[in-house]
Order: sequence, then structure tokens, then C-alpha cells
Amino acid sequence: MRPSGRELNEMRAVSIETDVTKHAEGSCMIRMGDTHVLCTASLEARVPPFIKGSGLGWVTAEYGMLPRSTSSRMRREAQAGKQGGRTVEIQRLIGRSLRAGVDRVAMGERQITVDCDVIQADGGTRCASITGGWVALRLAVNKLMKAGDIVTDPLISPVAAISCGIYAGQPVLDLDYPEDSEAGVDGNFILRGDGQLIEIQMSAEGSTFSRDQMGQLMDLADKGVAELIELQQAAVA
Repeated sequence: MRPSGRELNEMRAVSIETDVTKHAEGSCMIRMGDTHVLCTASLEARVPPFIKGSGLGWVTAEYGMLPRSTSSRMRREAQAGKQGGRTVEIQRLIGRSLRAGVDRVAMGERQITVDCDVIQADGGTRCASITGGWVALRLAVNKLMKAGDIVTDPLISPVAAISCGIYAGQPVLDLDYPEDSEAGVDGNFILRGDGQLIEIQMSAEGSTFSRDQMGQLMDLADKGVAELIELQQAAVA
């Protein structure tokens, strides 16, 4: 039934390759099927003005898609002179999702910026960015701890995200682009490794959904996130 031939509860093949850049304190390339995202984490000994002097750390994110990450070339947003609304919304989502897994007191007054650059897109780029972004963040924090700059691990729990939706009337896990573009219902689920929910983005894209269907999608998301967290932990071990 699915264009890819996958089972309803089957994710795409996922791989996470770490330390893929020379300069960033933490980096990885996450591949979820044909969606590939380069994630880097950069340490800075400063924080935004609105929390300066508070003793709290800050994690933020930036997101972008390369011009030929999609089937036809997109214009670089720098050429337009501003970021598009979708870009701003996604990078805010990545930042607040990652912060939900951080003890900002233990982090100390410093900032970590996670950059997520989509090399190739085939659906689920924001979910891949969050999942890979946490790996890059974990690696950067490991360097801080190894250097003795912080003594208590500020990462409370892994953070991962997965898409689920109603495709051809059936709940499915990890939508690729052909499914995403045709789904009657589309959702993104962001969870911590301890089972706590961070955010759920659900919308009807042509058909409504019931409370029971919402529960089925939540069950699929639990399964998918658990698999992603296993991969995250293996990548940073």
C-alpha cells in the first residue's frame, strides 16, 4: 500500500554518522531514507542579552535547505534578503525542542548553536534535524565535560522526533515525500527519551481524524522515537 513498500509501522532506513566536520564541537550527518541533514553544534562563551547575568545557558538553532536539496532548484534565502516563514518556524521548533532536554542551570552561562542544513529532502526534514541536532548537541556537551568546564551533565534526556500521518486511510509511521504530499492527516511528534512529550504538530490535510486515530498515531510515534533514541545512543557511545 505504501509507495515505498514499507509496513505501516516501519521506518525508513536511518543512519547517523558523527564527527563529519573538522571545526564544529559536535557534528553528525543523519540520513532518514533519502532525507539527509548535516547537523553541527557550536559552543560560544556568551548568551543572548535577555538572559545575560542569569547564570542560565541557552540552546538555539538555525535551519536551511540547500538549493538542490529538492527536485528543482530553490533560490537561496540570502538572495531574497530574508528567511522565509517556514524556515523561521522550523528553526524555532528545533531550538525549543532541544532546550526541553537541557538543564540550563547545569549548562552555565554559555550558548550552543545547532545548525541544521538539509542536503537532500524527501520528507521529514524537521524531524531529522531535531534528531540529528540532539546528537551534535550531545557531542558538544561531551567536550565541555571532558574539559572540566561543566561538572554536571546538563542533558536531561535524549530528544528525537518522527512524523506520522493518515495515508490512504491508514495510520503510517515516518512519512516520505510521496506520502507527505498525499496524506489526509500529517503530524510531527517530538519526545524525550524518558517518554515526556515536547510538542505535537497535527493537522488535517484534506480529511479529519478521530481521537482513536490520534491514539494510533501516538503509538506509532512512541515506537519510532524509541528506535531513533537507540540509534542516537549508539552514535554517541
